[in-house]
Amino acid sequence: MAGGKQSPRQKMVNLMYLVFICMLALNMSKEVLAAFGIMNVKMEASNAKTTESNLAFLTGLETKASENAEKFGPLYKDAKKIKELSKDYYDYLEGLKSEMMTGVEDPTDYAVMDKSDFLDQKFFQGENLAEGGQEFLKRINDYRTQVSAVLPESMKDVKSSVVTRFETGDANGKVEKRDGTKQDWINYHYEGFPLIASLAKITALQSDIKATEEDALKSMLQGQLSSEVSMTNYTTLLEQEKSAFYSGEKFSGSVVLGRKDATTKPNEVNLKLDGRKLVEGKDYEIKDGQVKLLVSAGAPGDHKIEGNLVFMQDGERTEVPVSSTFATISKPNAALIAADKMNVVYRGVPNPMSISIPGIPNNKVSASAAGLRKSSGSKYIMTPGKGRTVSIVASGTLPDGQRVSSKSEFRIKDIPRPSGAIRGESGSAKMPRKNLEMSTVGALLEDFDFDLNLKVSGFKFKVPGQPTVSVKGSRLDSRAKSALKRAKRGDAVQIFDINAYITNNKGYKLKKVSPVVVEITN
Repeated sequence: MAGGKQSPRQKMVNLMYLVFICMLALNMSKEVLAAFGIMNVKMEASNAKTTESNLAFLTGLETKASENAEKFGPLYKDAKKIKELSKDYYDYLEGLKSEMMTGVEDPTDYAVMDKSDFLDQKFFQGENLAEGGQEFLKRINDYRTQVSAVLPESMKDVKSSVVTRFETGDANGKVEKRDGTKQDWINYHYEGFPLIASLAKITALQSDIKATEEDALKSMLQGQLSSEVSMTNYTTLLEQEKSAFYSGEKFSGSVVLGRKDATTKPNEVNLKLDGRKLVEGKDYEIKDGQVKLLVSAGAPGDHKIEGNLVFMQDGERTEVPVSSTFATISKPNAALIAADKMNVVYRGVPNPMSISIPGIPNNKVSASAAGLRKSSGSKYIMTPGKGRTVSIVASGTLPDGQRVSSKSEFRIKDIPRPSGAIRGESGSAKMPRKNLEMSTVGALLEDFDFDLNLKVSGFKFKVPGQPTVSVKGSRLDSRAKSALKRAKRGDAVQIFDINAYITNNKGYKLKKVSPVVVEITN
């Protein structure tokens, strides 16, 4: 083709290829953003687990230091210092991450976290570093220097790991790029990156902090020390003031470490359950350094175990006091099932209710609400008035004298629309003329939970081709019967504008009763 000139069709094809490539690039960008997001979530979960593990190691070292301050005191002091430095730096990074996520409505929508504005503005100011960037560099350099200074010279491997994890480039703070040129470390790692990528990088720094703590603690607890205070010899125990708490009450208790070394056996066990002395082999056994109870739960109520465990240390008798309680509750024999959205009472009828508070006698429970009255025991009657909702407040006094209360809201609904009925049939019916003359017009509340006695005080009667007749009462009068005599076979006779009332609550106005149609069969 002369001059390489492209035809309009070829230009269109080239444009379509360009659009297609852009679409692929866009999709790949979303996938990469999602990958960074998933990686960030996994690292945060890993950091949480490592935090728990490190705390267990530190607590184990603290236990050893309390047993032998001369041998383990200096190690525990260094471990606490590293913990403090790590927490300070970790919390700074966590605060930075919180700032980065300000304005992000859905933290799991990684596709929208593609902008680099936040860190670009916080860290950089033209060709120089902003105050935020200077602090970021200072924090990482200070942490590297200070942790290395705390670690003893014997922990060379850990020191080397700290330097590697938190290095900020060469001596001039530069990093070599792919093209051989050099760039400032902070620009290389944080300038122009999508928000989610930078977030993941900072979480990775937090992960390095946790790994540094872990390496230091493990190195301090190496060898026989590590074996002695490893979690295989310790368990967590929950110490609490009482065995049961009420909903909304402030919990009072502590999680502590308890040693279960099989070699640590008490020389004497002096325990009583509710005042009764426990017998070895029958009521308890000693296994893996634990006094394992073999007693039954007993009758419902609180039970107390008290006494002491005696250990001989260097020929001296040491008594460890025991004072614990546990609660036994009655085994349930019925399920409590409730529909969450069915808290409803109906206007115009007495609604039976049961109100009680577990653990409190009925005579110590009171309930109040507009239209509520007590029947007997835990039984109440609710007769709602105006409005669309009513709140019932139940209060009671606990055995310890504490006052508790709870509020539940119920929707107030009107009695549903009744259906007109003839001979007990609603909607439509078929019958001979004579049967209709003797039938009673009624009103029904179909599928309604309350059995209400409805009576009809009047209705309108319409035979095709005849004037409408207004009838008082619930049966056809002479005029209605006269009109009915003119009905032909197959005619649809209408009974409508039915007026009905509740016999024991005439003041309540029911909704309009639906009509009933009767087809004449002769």
